[in-house]
Amino acid sequence: MSKPSERCRRVIAQIAEKHLGLSTLEERGADRLDFQELSVASIRAALEAAYAAGAASAAAKAVRA
Repeated sequence: MSKPSERCRRVIAQIAEKHLGLSTLEERGADRLDFQELSVASIRAALEAAYAAGAASAAAKAVRA
């Protein structure tokens, strides 16, 4: 798998903040910072948002092609 683009990393970070309440996706070297309790509903919402973002990106690429 190739490394995600900067735009992709920004979208992922926005989804993580909006749906999971995570201020960063960077490892910070402390369990209390790197491990979070998350509800199934918030994980589902984040995955649905990521899927929608991927579908929108693919559709935009298809239009440009």
